[in-house]
Formats: sequence, structure tokens, C-alpha cells
Amino acid sequence: MGKALFVTGTGTDIGKTYVTALIVKCLRDAGLSAGYYKAALSGAEVAADGTLLPGDALHVARVARLDAADVTVSYVYRDAVSPHLAAQIEHRPMDFAKVAGDYCRAKKRTDYLTVEGSGGIICPLRWDDDEHVVLDDLAVRLRLAALVVADAGLGTINAVVLTAEHLRARGIPLRGFIFNNWQGGLMQEDNVRMVEEITGARVLARVPHGAAELPMGADALAALYA
Repeated sequence: MGKALFVTGTGTDIGKTYVTALIVKCLRDAGLSAGYYKAALSGAEVAADGTLLPGDALHVARVARLDAADVTVSYVYRDAVSPHLAAQIEHRPMDFAKVAGDYCRAKKRTDYLTVEGSGGIICPLRWDDDEHVVLDDLAVRLRLAALVVADAGLGTINAVVLTAEHLRARGIPLRGFIFNNWQGGLMQEDNVRMVEEITGARVLARVPHGAAELPMGADALAALYA
């Protein structure tokens, strides 16, 4: 059985999948056995024959040069809305038993499994008369520690601190933060300082826009997995 790490973000469109791809690539480039798992993906690409294609997962696989067997997505939904709503539209709610089974099988196939969340930490995955499941429930049930991806720009202090506080309230171990779209300068350097001082957790990497590599050593990255 391998180790795993949960990658979440402070919200949608902050580059979580982009950074996740660099994380998996970093491990692979170091010669480590690495895989990718996502419980629910909405906003899928649609092939000519109508097949739903998990675009985020395909991007990670392409960047990290993963084999198909090393990429698992339990639920793929067409509409680009929150997974709980996409599931309601398709009448296909997420079943945690399937998620847990897929996750365990993926973890057995690789030494380092990166589990990417959907949206922010309070993204609803299922919300109906039978069950309410939010993304943080997934991390709790699978006993995952979290790495938070955030935009480096204006407003990130509030978003990062709120995410960190919520993780801690749910008992989810926080490994640290990765800042995306890094440009440097007074404000972004201050964002790093303030986030670290308020949360007590470190900004582990600063990823410039369009970077092809994660500015972090593979050994330090691998140490985050448990």
C-alpha cells in the first residue's frame, strides 16, 4: 500500500490542477512511482461519440507522463457546476463505497498517490435526501493530510487562512501551502509572511505563471505523503 496526499485549493480557477500536474511530474521525474486520483470531476470534455473525458485528469496524465492505469476518476460529470449539482442533473449521485474502493485500489498500485479535490475545501460532492457529502468529508473519511494551493495575489491571505482554519477544525492535518501565479514583489512577499505567521504553516513552493517544473525538491515533496 502506497502513501497519499490530498491537494485542495482556496477556490475554483486558482490553478490547482496545474500545480497538481507539476507535483506528480516532480515525483515521476525523480524516478518515484506516482499516481493520480480524483473522486468527482465536473465540466468534462465531450468526445465526438459523446463519451465524457475527464479533462483535469488527462492534463495531469499528459504533463506527468502517467499510464492510464495510474489515473483514476470515480465520477465524471458533464456540466461545469459543483459536483453535487452535476450529479443531481444526471441523476447519478456519488457513492462513497465506490470512492473508497477506487481510492484503495489506486493507492495499492503506486507508492505516491496524489488525490486532487474539486474546487475549494467546502465544495459539495453530494447533497440529496439520502446523504450530504462535502469535500472535507472525503479527506476525513480517507484519513488524508492536505496541501493547499492558492493564488499568490491580492486576497489570498483571507482565503488561505480560512481554508487552513477549516481544515484544522475538521481534524485534517495541514502540510503547507503552494502559491501559484508567483510574480514576487512587496505584496506577494508580504502575503507569504502573513499567511505563515497567522497559520503557523509554511509556503512550501512559489510557482511562477506557466512554470514547467515545481520549484521544490522531490525528497521534500515525497515527505509530505503519508
